[in-house]
Parts: sequence; C-alpha cells; structure tokens
Amino acid sequence: MLFIIIHQVYELWFKLLLHEFDEIIDRMTAGDLYGSLATWKRVRTVMKTLVGQLDILETMTPMRFTAFRDRLESASGFQSAQFRELEFQLGYKRPELMAWHPEGSPERAALEQRLAAPSVADALDAFLRHQGADPGQRAEELLRLYRDRPDLVILFESMTDFDEGLQEWRYRHVKMVERTIGNKRGTGGSPGAAYLRETLFNPLFPDLWSIRHAL
Repeated sequence: MLFIIIHQVYELWFKLLLHEFDEIIDRMTAGDLYGSLATWKRVRTVMKTLVGQLDILETMTPMRFTAFRDRLESASGFQSAQFRELEFQLGYKRPELMAWHPEGSPERAALEQRLAAPSVADALDAFLRHQGADPGQRAEELLRLYRDRPDLVILFESMTDFDEGLQEWRYRHVKMVERTIGNKRGTGGSPGAAYLRETLFNPLFPDLWSIRHAL
C-alpha cells in the first residue's frame, strides 16, 4: 500500500509541475520577470516535498520490498510518461526513451508533443534576448547580468534553487534504490541504480553554475 500510494502521489506532483512549467515557459518567453518568480518559488517548494517523500518510502525495509517485488512484473519507473515529459519540458530531451511507450498511445503522443515544444532552456534564451543579451554567449551574458542587473539575479537564483533541488532528488533516489535492492537490476528489467547514477550531477542550467568562480 505504501509503495503504491507514494508513486500515485508522485504522479500528481508531476502533473502539477508540468502545469507550472508551462506557465514559466510562457512568462519567461514573454520577458515577464516578476510573473515568473512566484512560479519558480512554487516548483522549488514542490521539489522539496518530492525529496521529503523519499523519507517515507525509506521506512520500507529491503525484506518488505522483496516480499512483493516479483508482483510488480514489468512495472518500472521508466513507464512514468509524466516524469519523462517533465525532463523533456526542462530541456533534457532523449527521444530514445519514448520507446517505453507504444506508438499511437496517449503517453507517446504527449511525449512527442513535449519533444517538439519549447523547453525551459529555450525560454531562458528568449528571456535573455528580452534583456538585450545574446543567448549564443550565455555564460558571458549571465555573468554580465549578475553584475549589472540585481533584479534579474533573483530569478537566476530561483532557477539555481530548483536545479539544485532536482539534483538532490536524483541523489536521494539513487541512495534509496541502493539501500533497497543494492546493484540488482530494477523492476521491469531496467538497469536500476547503475542507470540512476549516470543521471547524477548533471545540472539543467550548467551556465548558471559555471559562472560562480568568476563572480
């Protein structure tokens, strides 16, 4: 019951994040600074909640999980179309992962739409253009804006907050899997912890991190 409910709740939070990031993309593309800020704060708070919910799931011991793991059969986190949508929406687009969803299915159609649609990374480029900056020189322009436009720093730090929160969630997810099943393959034949470790420490907005040493 715990395992099922946690994953159902996660899907609800993913649905909300997709909705909120659609709003962020629209507002940043339009150059709306203050309209973007409140929503960035909200998605960061949701991400904190997602991290916190892992504490609940980790109350399940490895033996309790093993007792019903075989009944999951082909079920896998790879089947969460909404999480994959969220990755695409944020700019982490890997078309090959759509293979987990049959062609013609509603989930595949939603992913194809996200793959073609502007991402949060694209919206950042559009926002920079509104500020007279060249997205092609993103790191240099972000450094200049950090120094010259303190009003924009609030937005950039909110984006960095969410980016850090997503990386924290990925790390906690890996450790939860390791303490539950070790290095065994994941359910549904997925690579398990080995695959999840590959996703660690890959920021959404590397330029926002790379300029820190120059500030």
